[in-house]
Amino acid sequence: MATTVSHRVAVAGASGRMGQMLIEAIRASGDCVLAGALDVPASHAIGNDAAAFLGHASGVPVTADPKAGIAQSEVLIDFTRPEGTLAHLQACRERGVNMVIGTTGFTEHQKAQVQDYARDIAIVMAPNMSVGVNVTLKLLEMAAKSLASGYDIEVIEAHHRHKVDAPSGTALKMGEVIAQALGRDLKDCAVYAREGVTGERDPSTIGFSSIRGGDIVGDHTVLFAGTGERIEITHKSASRATYAQGSLRAVRFLAGKRSGLFDMFDVLGLR
Repeated sequence: MATTVSHRVAVAGASGRMGQMLIEAIRASGDCVLAGALDVPASHAIGNDAAAFLGHASGVPVTADPKAGIAQSEVLIDFTRPEGTLAHLQACRERGVNMVIGTTGFTEHQKAQVQDYARDIAIVMAPNMSVGVNVTLKLLEMAAKSLASGYDIEVIEAHHRHKVDAPSGTALKMGEVIAQALGRDLKDCAVYAREGVTGERDPSTIGFSSIRGGDIVGDHTVLFAGTGERIEITHKSASRATYAQGSLRAVRFLAGKRSGLFDMFDVLGLR
């Protein structure tokens, strides 16, 4: 009989919406086990069982000490804030723990820091862990190459009222994929705001629009507007469960890897 491999996983932001979804997904999986749980010192969950919200005793207490939280883990999943993620990266590097990073809002300098950590541990970093979103990115790459001229490109995203960064990391990734397919640099062609008399649209630009409200999990549409036709490629998330399942696929991908920076295209074989 084959022996099931158990991946020992820690979760950062354990009491948050995404953290709880991850803990639930780990518990429901057949090959992952919760081995650590982290949260900020002010969290009401500190000291409590990480799975208490499910009415289940996991035996894993929530801690604010990164080193203690990852001590029994092989990989840490982190969907927190850039500053917290970088602190967790340092602890993971010291203990040889790999990371799956879904945090967004990194500066270019912070992204370079992540790359530096990846020389010592293996990291999967993606602004969106959803399998469907990453397949959508591949479709956008294909569409951009075929619609390279004569089409204006706009990225429209909508998220819940609590999201703190805009445009979303997923929207920016969509823009990056499109720009790269067109041989452009997103930093040079992105337009993030329009107000007043803006003049005619520069056909080489990629526009972004952000909507914030209610409990929208995440909607993204890329519009290719040509003469006489429009092509819209849309992905809508109804639940954070899809991010959790993608994260566990990333955990499995990292098994046995010692270093390197990867993304969901690597995890899903979309290169």
